[in-house]
Amino acid sequence: MASTVTRRSSRQLSGEDIVVETAWLYYHDGMNQNEIATHLQVSRATVVNYLQEARERGFIHIRLAPEAFTGHRLATELCSRFALKAAYVLPEGVERSEDQAQRVTRGAAGWLPGLLEPGDRLGVAWGKTIYDLAEQLEQTTIPALTVMQLVGSMATPYGFSADVCSSEVARKFSATCINLHVPAVLSTAEIAQTLRQEATIAHQLSAIRTCNKTLFAVGSCKHDSHVVSSGVATDAELDDYVARGAAGVLCGRFIDAWGKPIHGPLDERMMGIELEELTGKDMGLLVSVGVERVVAAVAALRGGYATHLVTNLSSAQAILELSEPA
Repeated sequence: MASTVTRRSSRQLSGEDIVVETAWLYYHDGMNQNEIATHLQVSRATVVNYLQEARERGFIHIRLAPEAFTGHRLATELCSRFALKAAYVLPEGVERSEDQAQRVTRGAAGWLPGLLEPGDRLGVAWGKTIYDLAEQLEQTTIPALTVMQLVGSMATPYGFSADVCSSEVARKFSATCINLHVPAVLSTAEIAQTLRQEATIAHQLSAIRTCNKTLFAVGSCKHDSHVVSSGVATDAELDDYVARGAAGVLCGRFIDAWGKPIHGPLDERMMGIELEELTGKDMGLLVSVGVERVVAAVAALRGGYATHLVTNLSSAQAILELSEPA
């Protein structure tokens, strides 16, 4: 494609100007790298470096239309199987498993702003998936948006807590943030009950129940899962819930294979939204990737906590296979 930009020597441009000029010629005017090199009188390698710098400095934002992912055959099957409003299925690529997770959270970060409207009240769960998603959100202003922390905070091996997840999402959307200033789980049910009656905490707990949209991931019931590493449950407590049919963990609470809450002693010590309050929302965005979370993802989908799902190809196939009607 011919460029409409008047040819100028690279000596007439410097610093940020030539990086922006290169990006414009490549992404807007459709020139290839060799054409740009000739146009700017630089080497092709220099053009490649300029384009890389443009991406790293945030000058370039490349998005594929959501329909490229929500129109996938597996996305349609997922919507039909679980009565979802939409599913977003990303291709596998050639990445390692940890990079696959980054691909899915990046896809979710690109999709989420389009699912939100002015005045929404977005409840945000926690975990590495949600933290990575928040980090990858682009700065966008959604008027009158309120972001709320759905579960109290605990230290994690990743160096962040639940309040960081909700605060970062709020910052990226220029939104009001309501954090829950308590631990996720207390040492006794009596202490938890006392804190729930404190005016400030009672107000925060009341506020999170008003969310009309939620953003969450689900954890497995394995001993290396987030629910144990964060200190929400001990190994013995996890074993007890698994013995009673636990298949996944959602907002620190256990669900069975059909998504029904498994109530136990831990619930009396938990500080956060209850599972019964997570259904019937305008949007429940579940972000899930990895074979180790398929059982938990199916449980959450069966339980009606999600209206929207972001996952990758292999996870989508595994979810459909596990939930195949008998």
